[in-house]
Amino acid sequence: MELQLALDLVNIEEAKQVVAEVQEYVDIVEIGTPVIKIWGLQAVKAVKDAFPHLQVLADMKTMDAAAYEVAKAAEHGADIVTILAAAEDVSIKGAVEEAKKLGKKILVDMIAVKNLEERAKQVDEMGVDYICVHAGYDLQAVGKNPLDDLKRIKAVVKNAKTAIAGGIKLETLPEVIKAEPDLVIVGGGIANQTDKKAAAEKINKLVKQGL
Repeated sequence: MELQLALDLVNIEEAKQVVAEVQEYVDIVEIGTPVIKIWGLQAVKAVKDAFPHLQVLADMKTMDAAAYEVAKAAEHGADIVTILAAAEDVSIKGAVEEAKKLGKKILVDMIAVKNLEERAKQVDEMGVDYICVHAGYDLQAVGKNPLDDLKRIKAVVKNAKTAIAGGIKLETLPEVIKAEPDLVIVGGGIANQTDKKAAAEKINKLVKQGL
């Protein structure tokens, strides 16, 4: 089980400061969609250059021009790139093909997908590396928990690794670990804490015990 730190509401320097504090306890650093929209792929490059030993995920949430966006993210140091499950099949297949060519990985984000099991099964057959259930900020605000969605996709996904994101904190983590995702994605549960290092250490310990 791996731990991914999601950084969404920071600038480039703040991102680097957070990673510097917690780097020994995370496997993957996610440069979130808001950061990329505001600061561009330079944010991905800055973090990868500063922490080359860590995997960096560019949360592009690609919908179109998939191969091109994967190539550009990879050029800026991304090891993993995200594409939306709602994208056309040809786009997802193009992303996978480009990623394989470059030695990178694709994470498919199931955010807002209604036919969850059906679509998870379809994208699983396209050769993606991770399939992620995701309760976004707006749904978290009304109490949505992605745990049930994780259980639903785990019943149908045979090839890809499964991932979970959306409001996961130290208190809710044991229940998440019981569902056995391959990748646990934590944002504010680390990044918004006063002692980020201590939070990351505790979360990492639980995640690694879940192996």
